[in-house]
Amino acid sequence: MSIVRPYGDATGDGMVQLSFTLPIPHDKRAEGAAVQLAGKMGMDPAMLVHAKQMGDGFTFFVVYGKVNHLVDTDKVQVVERDFPLLSAKEVNAVIKRRLRRRLNVVGACIGTDAHTVGIDAILNLKGIAGEKGLEYYSELSVTNMGAQVSVPDLVETAREKKADAVLVSQVVTQRDAHLLNTRAMSAAFREALPAGKRPLLIVGGPRFDELMAGDLGVDRIFSRGTTPREVASYLVHALVGSSS
Repeated sequence: MSIVRPYGDATGDGMVQLSFTLPIPHDKRAEGAAVQLAGKMGMDPAMLVHAKQMGDGFTFFVVYGKVNHLVDTDKVQVVERDFPLLSAKEVNAVIKRRLRRRLNVVGACIGTDAHTVGIDAILNLKGIAGEKGLEYYSELSVTNMGAQVSVPDLVETAREKKADAVLVSQVVTQRDAHLLNTRAMSAAFREALPAGKRPLLIVGGPRFDELMAGDLGVDRIFSRGTTPREVASYLVHALVGSSS
């Protein structure tokens, strides 16, 4: 086993920093409430290092303290990348050689989500972090539907474009909106298209758990930090096969 504990000022001291917001105005009682909450969460001692009122009746806190919890890294479950990371040139070559047509991708933010930064970073030519988006790939045909797209409209567009893959970004997570929207989307595609005709369903966003793909009815979940190159490589792996 590989057991680790948090590091703060010295190795193995168990010190952690925690931030949260309470729905109370900033005063001495609010600060005491923050320390009490940290104590109930296992921080002992808990020290308040920052407090600031955030609008009317809300206060943001940062607390610092010691916890006794240990982590067994051998029991940590993650989704490892199980496909080769290809260059744009390699992606185009594999699609051209094996699919012999352009690979069709439709992307959108569904429901009331108006945050297009994530989907635009993956799809748009500009891309992110020095990587060009999927529009840059000559063998990919990309349709970006933008924000606040209804599930029926997404299904219809995917059908019209004969989409091989549908990419959905969800940033709004209040009341688990990202999970509800994703389940509604996957159910709609299952109802509208037979198993062999459905596009690959991929969702992404900062609050998704990559282990929940099966539960949400999608083929893959990408979390924060995903690049266009990773998505393009996965599309080739899942839809075309990257072997020569």
